[in-house]
Amino acid sequence: MREYTIDAKDMDEKTLNRSIKEHALDYDKLIIKNPQSKHNIAAGLTEEVEIEIVGSAGYFVGTMVDGAKIHITRNAGWFAGDNMTGGELIIEGGSGDGAGQGIYNGTVVVKGDTGSRTGEIMKGGTVIIGGNSGFMTGLLMMGGRLIVLGDVTDDAGESIMRGTIYVLGQVKSLGKKAVLKHTTLDDQNELKEVLTKYGFELSDIDYTNFKKITNGETKTESGGKKWIKK
Repeated sequence: MREYTIDAKDMDEKTLNRSIKEHALDYDKLIIKNPQSKHNIAAGLTEEVEIEIVGSAGYFVGTMVDGAKIHITRNAGWFAGDNMTGGELIIEGGSGDGAGQGIYNGTVVVKGDTGSRTGEIMKGGTVIIGGNSGFMTGLLMMGGRLIVLGDVTDDAGESIMRGTIYVLGQVKSLGKKAVLKHTTLDDQNELKEVLTKYGFELSDIDYTNFKKITNGETKTESGGKKWIKK
């Protein structure tokens, strides 16, 4: 594997991203030292390259990436992985609001806690939160799967259309159009497969304790729509 190290200490965001895109053409792995929580790191990157950010990243890290595998050794700011269409973003610490917002495909993993509106308007892919997630988790979800190993607070699944939110901890309250259900054996096996892949060690009992939040809409015999009461 060909590696290249970029020292971001004295770079502004545009210079850093220009360097990332140029070197991604020739190297398999880029190591970003001294990121200093800069915003928009690796924004719009379309090369299938590994990137290790040694430290913390600011807002919109990995926004609109397609194919890159990004690993952050500490924390990230708001909207990590925003609108990614493919690839992987792994954050060893926590993140701000909107992690995985609007993703179409790929995987966003936050090992710690995250802020509010996690997975907002996501269309596909997978978002995994190892800790707790704030209010309106899964707001306006259109697809994909959102997995939270800790607790979620108010209005979980607010106005969810499609997709599934899985929660191992407590759900403080549900948003409009959201219903809480038991997971099936197929759900539990699917969860075990993806969580084991990303290093989460849970017991068999833990998997049976997952709940899922989905859209509560059902069709009536006349073809209309009604909502299942919470």
